[in-house]
Amino acid sequence: MKPPARIDVSRQELEDVLARVRETLGEQDYEKLKAAIETLAYLTDSLQDREISLQRLRKMLFGASTEKTRVVTPAPSNPNPAPEPPPATESPEEKARPGHGRHAAEAFRGAQQVKVTHSTLKPGDACPECRKGKVYLQKEPHVLVRVVGQAPLAATVYHLQNLRCNLCGEVFTAEAPPGVGTEKYDATACSMLALLKYGSGLPFYRLEGLQESLEIPLPASTQWEVVASGAAVMKPALEELIRQAAQGEVLHNDDTPMPVLGLERERGREARDPPERKGVFTSGIVATRAGRRVALFFTGHRHAGENLAAVLARRAQELAPPIQMCDALTRNLPKLPTKLEVIVSHCLAHARRRFVEVVANFPVECRHVLEALGEVYGYDAQAREQGRSPEARLHFHQEHSGPVMTGLQAWLRAQFAEKKVEPNSGLGEAITYLLKHWDPLTLFLRKAGAPLDNNICERALKKAILHRKNSLFYKTENGAHVGDLYMSLIHTCELNGANPFDYLTELQNHASELAKIPAAWMPWNYRQALQQAGPSQPST
Repeated sequence: MKPPARIDVSRQELEDVLARVRETLGEQDYEKLKAAIETLAYLTDSLQDREISLQRLRKMLFGASTEKTRVVTPAPSNPNPAPEPPPATESPEEKARPGHGRHAAEAFRGAQQVKVTHSTLKPGDACPECRKGKVYLQKEPHVLVRVVGQAPLAATVYHLQNLRCNLCGEVFTAEAPPGVGTEKYDATACSMLALLKYGSGLPFYRLEGLQESLEIPLPASTQWEVVASGAAVMKPALEELIRQAAQGEVLHNDDTPMPVLGLERERGREARDPPERKGVFTSGIVATRAGRRVALFFTGHRHAGENLAAVLARRAQELAPPIQMCDALTRNLPKLPTKLEVIVSHCLAHARRRFVEVVANFPVECRHVLEALGEVYGYDAQAREQGRSPEARLHFHQEHSGPVMTGLQAWLRAQFAEKKVEPNSGLGEAITYLLKHWDPLTLFLRKAGAPLDNNICERALKKAILHRKNSLFYKTENGAHVGDLYMSLIHTCELNGANPFDYLTELQNHASELAKIPAAWMPWNYRQALQQAGPSQPST
């Protein structure tokens, strides 16, 4: 097909042409042509991005597809297909599986609980129906759940009565009700702002517009002042999280680009750390130890490996080397002193994804690899469902996954030895990656507790990616550090099943206790500290 002649035209010119022919086209044809022009402009802007690939562009246009083997690879042809089994009949006793959208009253743990007694009866009274028996209290009450709407941040205006002496002029003002406090924005306001901004990705200016429409104004500048002051109070909790993460048994790390205008505008090399680097990143680190998980975020010029090295500098010397899980990028590996060591394990999902990306050109070969890795993931899921210990999980993988991986390694080598695959092809590069990093990719067969992939860290980085998508950037380095603090505290709460709103609020209400013993105010044990400290008082 002959390429069309090039004509330089701006988007505004195309929109002007479209406006002139709108009446001639009709509304339906106009909308179609308008959508085509907007798609062309979107593609043009995307193609100018040097980091975009055709694979990513395809996902942007047609949506991100699943990477499940049965979806990305065609089913193998079978000349003698087995007869389809008869459709299973659903038994009436079969319950709806979890995730169907309905929640029991017990799921509303954060709701206000109100106990209502009967208006005319009490236990021991005569039955008004049969007039012979007596009513008694049942163990389970009848439960009603009612959900109401309200502004993200509500406000109460107290009109305190003023009385003035007509002789001396002294003014007497009524006292505020108990519990009102002296601050306009209390600890709950800071907690909700932090959750909306850094936990859910809602920019300050959008919340400002929403609050304005609900007639409870809250300027973006005020929102920042509130969360910044709260971050200063909660900094000891972050420092303790970093210390405890350094003692972890397994540490996951990765990073993602994150614009910080204040850092990008720096002209002097001496202001950068390291000075020769221009890029700005948010590193995510997830540490696990004794069933607890700690999520940390660091934004700046440093890569994930450098931030991990700074965290491990706080590790106790008597502890054994931890397992580090990451992909094979060299910037994810920390440069440690001789006294500190890590056992490197690479992400099997990254290696698998390389075959998913070329499955359209090599469906048979890729299906073989994906099915083998899928079998390994199946065994890992069985070990997790059975609640096996790290040592028992290791033996289980050695018994079941070991032969699968050994056979896969032999098959991969045979593709090159028998010259079935060109090393420079897409499949060849995927095979080369898997063979080159075979030892760290299969650490789960030799080391107890070694994970299969780095998915937990990639999920954690979605917090930073959501912020980048909605807010586009941080304005200053200090703003980035505040965001890192809140994301670390919020996501650590989520990983440990704690209520982040309640946790952030209690940290502010018990700032003095937090500063003295920060280890007692972690998401997994702050409830015990609350019982010892007594009822919290509103922040003033």
